[in-house]
Amino acid sequence: MQRNPVVLRSMSKRIPEQVNCAAKFIAALFLVAICLLGSGPARALEPIPVPLDADALDLTQAIEIRAGAGPRMQVSTAPGADGIVRRIEVSSRDGVNSDWAVFALANTSDEQVDRLLVAPYFRLVGSRMFWPDLGSSRIASITPSQGIAPERQKSLEADVYLITLDPGAVVTFVAEMTTPDLPEFRLWEPDAYEEAINAYTLYRGIILGISGLLALFLTILFVVKGTVMFPATAALAWSVLTYLCIDFGFWARVFNLDLGEDQLFRACAEVMLAASLIIFLYAYLNLNRWNIHYSHLALTTLVLLLGLLGVAVWDPSIAAGIARLSLGIIGVLGFATILVLAFQGYDRAIMLIPTWFLLLAWEIGAAMTVTGVLANDIVQPALGGGLVLIVLLIGFTVMQHAFAGGAIAQGLISDVERRALALTGSGDIIWDWDVDRDRIYTGNEVEDLLGLRHGALDGPARDWLEVLHPQDRDRFRSTLDAVIDQRRGKIQQNFRLRSEDGHFRWFRLRARPIVGSDGEVIRCVGTLLDVTEERTAEERLLHDAVHDNLTGLPNRELFMDRLKAALARAKAENNNRPTVLVINLDRFKQVNDSIGLSAGDSILLTVARRLSRLIGPQDSLSRLNGDQYGLVLLSELEPDRIVTVADALRKAVRAPITFGDREIFLTCSVGIALYEGEKQSIEDLVTNAEIALNHAKRLGGDRQEVFRPILRPLGKNLVDLETDLREAIKKETLGVYFQPIVRLEDQSIAGFEVLARWTHPKRGRVSPSEFIPVAEQSGLINELGTYMLEKGAHQLAQWQRSIPRERPLFASINISSRQLLKHDLINEVKAVLSRQSLAPGTLKLELTESLVMANPEYSSKVLERLRALGAGLSLDDFGTGHSSLAYLQRFPFDTIKIDQSFVKSNGNSARPVLLRSIVAMGRDLGMSVVAEGAESEADALELYQLGCEYAQGFFFGQAVTAEEATRLLRDAPKQAVSA
Repeated sequence: MQRNPVVLRSMSKRIPEQVNCAAKFIAALFLVAICLLGSGPARALEPIPVPLDADALDLTQAIEIRAGAGPRMQVSTAPGADGIVRRIEVSSRDGVNSDWAVFALANTSDEQVDRLLVAPYFRLVGSRMFWPDLGSSRIASITPSQGIAPERQKSLEADVYLITLDPGAVVTFVAEMTTPDLPEFRLWEPDAYEEAINAYTLYRGIILGISGLLALFLTILFVVKGTVMFPATAALAWSVLTYLCIDFGFWARVFNLDLGEDQLFRACAEVMLAASLIIFLYAYLNLNRWNIHYSHLALTTLVLLLGLLGVAVWDPSIAAGIARLSLGIIGVLGFATILVLAFQGYDRAIMLIPTWFLLLAWEIGAAMTVTGVLANDIVQPALGGGLVLIVLLIGFTVMQHAFAGGAIAQGLISDVERRALALTGSGDIIWDWDVDRDRIYTGNEVEDLLGLRHGALDGPARDWLEVLHPQDRDRFRSTLDAVIDQRRGKIQQNFRLRSEDGHFRWFRLRARPIVGSDGEVIRCVGTLLDVTEERTAEERLLHDAVHDNLTGLPNRELFMDRLKAALARAKAENNNRPTVLVINLDRFKQVNDSIGLSAGDSILLTVARRLSRLIGPQDSLSRLNGDQYGLVLLSELEPDRIVTVADALRKAVRAPITFGDREIFLTCSVGIALYEGEKQSIEDLVTNAEIALNHAKRLGGDRQEVFRPILRPLGKNLVDLETDLREAIKKETLGVYFQPIVRLEDQSIAGFEVLARWTHPKRGRVSPSEFIPVAEQSGLINELGTYMLEKGAHQLAQWQRSIPRERPLFASINISSRQLLKHDLINEVKAVLSRQSLAPGTLKLELTESLVMANPEYSSKVLERLRALGAGLSLDDFGTGHSSLAYLQRFPFDTIKIDQSFVKSNGNSARPVLLRSIVAMGRDLGMSVVAEGAESEADALELYQLGCEYAQGFFFGQAVTAEEATRLLRDAPKQAVSA
């Protein structure tokens, strides 16, 4: 315990010098006896002198706290004026108290002294951040060693006792405590204490008045204008008001609480202060518009803080500590959020920066206060005033934003003002025609759009006729006259106004007449809207709907419409006979595949321009589809002149087209259909021209053909053949045949090549050379390939299950170019292999050399994926291309098929050398080698001697059905296969 050295010296002077040694010895023995018999410590207290001129004396560090001393307290008093130390005993009021405080006061003057002992209930200074001391009644009673017992004074803020010290008296006081510690204990001069209380009361009243008015004002604003930031700000103001009421003791007075029993309310107030700050920050910054994570974080924090209200009921100290920590975290994170949004140019965040910076300073001061760093008497009321100042600044910020954005006035505008605002927001131009004075008013917007001087359109309605488009003048005049004559209706029309540079702009006028008391129209009022861009877009869409996007030529729909108009004119005039020419580029698909789509588009555009230069103004050239053009020829009527025009068109296409550093040569075929009379329809003319075109292409292309009736059955046969082929694939009546592939070592069947054979119900057997091109042109080749793949794999699976062999059978199936370029080929092969249990590599896909080399990069990727699925890969017609040797190792083929041109004997001495080289190269690369076209035993013997592993041809058997192939497999162990 700290001792005042001044007090100690004054005490030593008052001890009588005349006390003899015997008396001292007897007194010492008496004290020892008391110490031995008593339960409390025996040492005497040092009295604290009470000066007359001091308003207050801090006794906090001078008192002796004896915690856990029990329900009875025995203490040795401070030596009196006679130097005698006495022993007193004090019992607690409830019989269980164990916390005591002991101190001694000395009146060194010759006057009687009245003083107040004051122990505040709550003291923010040093109340701690965690598990804070939320206040309580500190002293239950005070017992003096002599004199008058202290009298408890009425107070809502502290335990106050009035004590009286006689002149020269030394009095020891024993205080029964209700808490184990005493944060502050002072001795006050009564008048000085009353003045301090009155001064703080005035200050607190001012602060509470400002806070209450602010909360009430913000609440009224919320009622007037219900935007979310007003109730959020009002909630913050009410939370601050509640906190101040509790801190200033007003709350206990209103709700008649026991002395110092407001810990629960104080903890709840601090929790609500932190929660209302979160609500204000979220509402004012409108965080839900920036990121959903802001909303989640704010909602989670708010729920946790409100959950502290339940914790406060259990232990207010824990809830208050978490609330204080949360308030600091919210301040720091809120300031970071405000800075982030301010850097993004958000006005609300920028306006809040100064106020929030002041809030951070307040939080730092509050943290220093509760930790004891700041211990001045005015810190606690100053923090309360600072909190009100912060809320006041926040209210000003909200009001500034509300007035700047017009938020307050939005609920006060009239219906007329609302209509005016709506008209302004729509961007329409006011159009007002004063009928009586014949004067039109539109403002300056229309004149600015047209580049006219201001006031040029403000005048009589007839002045508008000068700037109106000639085609719109009569309609404009008649509409205005009709409204005036009928005295009702509405004006709604589009018209064009001429600008200063001569161009026209489209406007949409919507207006209604206003009828006066006499029933006559006095005004026409409405809006005028610039719709130039809208009309331009409509015209562009209309143009694009009937024109080709690439060449700008009319498309098929517009071509048919113009042909229909030409036929109608021909039937009416009987002297204007239209001719239809259909032009198609030869081999354009191969050119497009070899040089790319962009080059192909350039070629189509170049051809369109060349053809357009050769026709007359009354003729109509169109792009029907792809590389096909249509021409309605009206400028020439004689057949020989029409043929001359067709020949000129062909020559124009035949001229070389330069693309980059290369020249591309193209030819075209032309089908011509002449007008034969009124019975012909537009569909008949176009169909006839297309039939003639197909005949020209069938004859080799680069020619023109005039439709003749004899050509119609041939064209119809092709269409019927396509339909019948589609039906055969759908009904699975297309035949699937198998040609044996023989192992030359023992002439046993090693596998089959799957081939399509079609027996037409009416035409009989149709050669593959007839229906395969039809399938390719019509797009049926994909369906045909899938059909053959399914049937071949299914039959191969049956053979492998029913006829087990040491080396499993394989089947080769041809893949077309369309199938290879089709993105679903990999999925189709994967599906087939998953449905059929086949030995790996036995389902071989045959691809021609030219097909692979057409797009080597894409082919390489597709083949690698097919090989990874477990399919075998066979390179068909090997040796007929020019790049095979260079790219052979690049592709994952496991089999090469030698073209029959190397197998058949043709008298060329180089043939055996080439054949031997191909076989040796295949074997060195680890590939299986199959030779096609083995027609005789000599061919088979030669291939065997050259080391060729497999062969197929008529010598080993033609393509047979699945049943016959099964019979061959079952008879194979008994006899060798022969032709």
